[in-house]
Order: sequence, then structure tokens, then C-alpha cells
Amino acid sequence: MSSNTQSAPLARAVGETGSETALEHSHSAEVLKVSTRSRPSAVAGAIAGVIRDSGQAEVQSIGAGATNQAIKAVAIARSYLSEEGIDIVCVPSFIDVAIDDEERTAIRLLVERR
Repeated sequence: MSSNTQSAPLARAVGETGSETALEHSHSAEVLKVSTRSRPSAVAGAIAGVIRDSGQAEVQSIGAGATNQAIKAVAIARSYLSEEGIDIVCVPSFIDVAIDDEERTAIRLLVERR
């Protein structure tokens, strides 16, 4: 993780068929890691659940395909939550993450209640 984060966030891969869900525990917001193979509707359900529970979710993606799936998931989650009278906003930024001892730049989407 980069120096932008204070501690390792709770992270899980979401929306992938046939894969195990990886969790890392911490005291900060939950991080949803999206891949190219993630199903946007599944990621949207995870985003909506986290928003309902804590009011804030962090979505991370690396690469164009994964970022495409993440953006679609935020749009779908917004429609899910709007049915309950909850409006969300998305603040995009870059974040450096370590994968296999290699630094990579990811897209970070901070999703929170408006």
C-alpha cells in the first residue's frame, strides 16, 4: 500500500466467479478490489452493502478492464441505493499498491453517501 493510507484496509476481491474471497482485517474502511473478470452487478451489491453498513466504501482497480467494471458497478450501486432514498458520490484518485513486491498504480474510487 502507499503512504496515502494509514493502515492496511479491509480488502476483498468481489464479483469473480469461482474465486475465493480474500480478506485482510484492519480498522479503516473496507476496500473492494475489482478485476476485469468481476461481475459489475455483484460488485454493485457489495458496494451497496458496505454503504448501508458504514456509509463509505473504497473500490480499487488496476487496468482499463478492471476500471471499466468498477465504474459500471458504482453506477449500478447508485441505482440500487436510490430505491432506498440513499444517494452516493464517487471521488476518483490514484493510489500506489504493492503486488508481488512490485509497485503498481491503481484507480481508487471512494464511494460515500451524499
